[in-house]
Amino acid sequence: MAIPKAIIVPARLQSVRFPRKLLHPIQGVPLILCTARRIQNVSPGIPLYFAVGDEELAIVLEAEGYKCIRTDPSLASGTDRIAFANRQIGADFVVNVQADEPLVTGPQIDNLFRLLGEEGVAMSTLAVQLFDPARLADPSQVKVVLGVNGKALYFSRAPIPWSRDSQGEPSADLMKVLPVFGHLGLYGYRADFLEAFLQLKPSALEKIECLEQLRALENGFEIRVGLTKDETIGVDTLGDIERLERVLKVGEHG
Repeated sequence: MAIPKAIIVPARLQSVRFPRKLLHPIQGVPLILCTARRIQNVSPGIPLYFAVGDEELAIVLEAEGYKCIRTDPSLASGTDRIAFANRQIGADFVVNVQADEPLVTGPQIDNLFRLLGEEGVAMSTLAVQLFDPARLADPSQVKVVLGVNGKALYFSRAPIPWSRDSQGEPSADLMKVLPVFGHLGLYGYRADFLEAFLQLKPSALEKIECLEQLRALENGFEIRVGLTKDETIGVDTLGDIERLERVLKVGEHG
């Protein structure tokens, strides 16, 4: 029997930039558990599942009572893992929280579900306005360009939009006259889209940019982008671990 909504977190250990990061301790707690506890705290009424590709992760999560669904580690993306898991869960609407984003907020999750329900789009996601040219230039910070209807035109690791007159460097002047948006790796999906996505092969742009949402755009699906002022810290490097621990320490004492 279908359930109205669920949060599914895709998780695997084979990270290229930071191997086994989901088991790296944050203030003595594995990163994956930090994320799990955060989601449970900010969205307590929504069923939470983990689509895991490694038994080590399942052992850690299940020891604290979290529900895990084993998925093939060779699946091409987190969205593929979620689509596979939702065949067992049967949720009408699904939100994907990244396993390495332990600062997700309740309003962000609520916004992703709201956009799906109100607008009937295949996918929803979030973005934050950027003000620092260094973040525009950083390939680890994915950028998104929006249409006037708030739907995504393109996502890229490159600095987009690009000013013709920038003389080779991302321009602070551009950011003063035109909003530039950084993508946050949180998604909402309709169940029928997930099933369709699972049937699609990884696309050319997806493989070049290593951005799974481009598979949806290349195949004609619409992605509605909600704006948020709540920043998250996605953990990709040891430096991100240090940033995250500083933020958490300030939160404890602030």
